Amino acid sequence: ALRLQPDLAALWEPKITARVYDPRNVPVEQKAGVTIGMAMTEKQGGSDVQANSTRAYPVGQGGPGQAYELVGHKYFVSAPMCDAFLVLAHTDKGLSCFLLPRWRPDGTKNPLQVLRLKKKMGNASNASSETELRGALAWMVGEEGRGVRNIIEMVAMTRFDCMVGSSAGMRMALSQALHHCAHRSAFGARLNQQPLMQNVLADLALESEAAMTLSMRVARALDHRDNRHEDLLVRLVTAVGKYWICKRTPGHAYEAMECIGGSGVMEDSMFPRLYREAPVNAIWEGSGNVQCLDVLRAMQKTPAVVEAFFREVGKARGANATLDGWISALKKEFADLSDLEYRARAVVDRMALAIQAALLVQHAPPAVADAFSASRLADGGHRNYGTLPRGVDAAAIIARATPRA
Repeated sequence: ALRLQPDLAALWEPKITARVYDPRNVPVEQKAGVTIGMAMTEKQGGSDVQANSTRAYPVGQGGPGQAYELVGHKYFVSAPMCDAFLVLAHTDKGLSCFLLPRWRPDGTKNPLQVLRLKKKMGNASNASSETELRGALAWMVGEEGRGVRNIIEMVAMTRFDCMVGSSAGMRMALSQALHHCAHRSAFGARLNQQPLMQNVLADLALESEAAMTLSMRVARALDHRDNRHEDLLVRLVTAVGKYWICKRTPGHAYEAMECIGGSGVMEDSMFPRLYREAPVNAIWEGSGNVQCLDVLRAMQKTPAVVEAFFREVGKARGANATLDGWISALKKEFADLSDLEYRARAVVDRMALAIQAALLVQHAPPAVADAFSASRLADGGHRNYGTLPRGVDAAAIIARATPRA
């Protein structure tokens, strides 16, 4: 986002990208490395940032790169210990983007005043705060009145970060469950050798691998946005993946906790934290509804994203009959545009499963890919964990996913 304002980027980017962490609350000139937060959300708007009421008043002539004073109330500022913040505020030309440091150039504190820290159910080490801007000095980033567009690339990256974080949470929960079940015996046998527990563990492993695989596919697309196909995938699939993976994580954490049993509920294990952290990413950077509406918006604004999506899943054509049928049915969903907003979650669910299955067919062993398609795409889709159909090689899936010493 800062690169839209080269003069600001020249000052800040070397310290933002420096591999130095300096937690001191001192002016940026005294630090070798800095951190950047965000202040977008207001209580009356939430995800609807156009409803923001924070105002920006030019100190001088105004315009891109110029100084403003910001007045308003931000309901979620993440994270208040950062050295500067990207802030959305209204000027006479509309919602604009600003860089607001904690310190003024004259060495005085900027009036970005923390009213309270949020008492969140999870994500406690990453503080969020409610903050008043009382004439806080900030510099406009990019074109005036184009604040959302100017900040949207950063939002895309943080949505991807939500996918990666949730996938990592799944992997950690799965690893704990697999390790426990490899060593715990009950009713005369190791847990991971008992058929019903194998069904549960293999199912959890499928969910984790599918999440990781989709996240890494989006990562590759982000690295190659100069390619038209990859750029179109980023525009569509980032929202699809963020919605689906983050939604699947809380249930996955709970089921893995149940594999541990009563000890998993104890606060001296890692599972309470994993469980409390699990819902955060589903809300962060836009809730599930916002992601689904962004999918529809991308389809309407850039119809080529739909072609790119089906071209991507089409790479797996012919390798799995269940997947082929799923993709054909999904295309029919797009042929009927009536009440599409009402059906948005159902459509995006099907898109997420289609691309996860297609990627696993191409890149995972047949035991994983076939089990995923059989359990997620056949017979009306997935139910509770541990309901994999007959014929799945659960032992092979467990062996692949179990952490090595």
